[in-house]
Amino acid sequence: MADNPIRLYGIALSHPVLGVHGMLKRKTLSYRYIELLAGAHPLSLFALGFTRATVPALKLPDGRRVQGSLAIAKALERLVPTPSLYPSEPAARAAAQEAERWGEAVLQPVPRRLIRWGLRHRLDQRRWFADVASPLPAPALMGILLTPVAPVFARRAGASDERVQRELAELPGLLDKVDGLLDSGVIGGEELGAADFQIGSSVRMLMAMQDVGRLVAERPAASFARRVVPDYPEVPAALPAQWLPAHAWRRRSEQWTLASTRRSKGDPPYSESSRALSASSWSR
Repeated sequence: MADNPIRLYGIALSHPVLGVHGMLKRKTLSYRYIELLAGAHPLSLFALGFTRATVPALKLPDGRRVQGSLAIAKALERLVPTPSLYPSEPAARAAAQEAERWGEAVLQPVPRRLIRWGLRHRLDQRRWFADVASPLPAPALMGILLTPVAPVFARRAGASDERVQRELAELPGLLDKVDGLLDSGVIGGEELGAADFQIGSSVRMLMAMQDVGRLVAERPAASFARRVVPDYPEVPAALPAQWLPAHAWRRRSEQWTLASTRRSKGDPPYSESSRALSASSWSR
């Protein structure tokens, strides 16, 4: 495998790519990361023999190509079964796989649509993107040059005004589900697995957004996401303030304050049963 290492292709700031980085490290697999130029990456992927225009994209030592974080997790599990990305106990494994599928199908597209909406509508965000995610010089100029490209990628992600407004309204409920998965021990255990990398990377990107990040702050999901992805550059605010569910953020903030008060009185933040499950169910 050393002579023909795994190759991971991605673009800067892609949260699914960050999740796959975590999976590869959890498997202690050596690999080579090749960063493609964002915006031009579909053409690069097709030239490399991949069939879709999306990252993460993985080329295995035997030449097989796999795309998408969900498919890559399964491929890595078949390639190297231990350490596993899933709990060994059947019920815990089924719960983790269900959470992983939800994270990929429901949660993962949300930060992608939000940031692509901003790239389409805000020149300052395009300049930021050119500065942090492109190897090309002159980010101010590149931000202007990205102007005709940004609407194309926004459309591909379904980042319409109506869709983005609806997902912002639904975001507190999605974050409630993440916190519930943490509370039940399905994610956030001693060893991180596929569901953790799938969900945590998406939450981490949401946290980095100056406008949306306050909806995540002070939640259990926030510290979990930092554990999965310690560093992510701050994303400039781009969304209209009236679209943000401020009332939901205030309500959740009050709930986490109440939870903190209870913990200070000696109540455990998570159930003992969930801690025992997460500590005992992973294969070593």
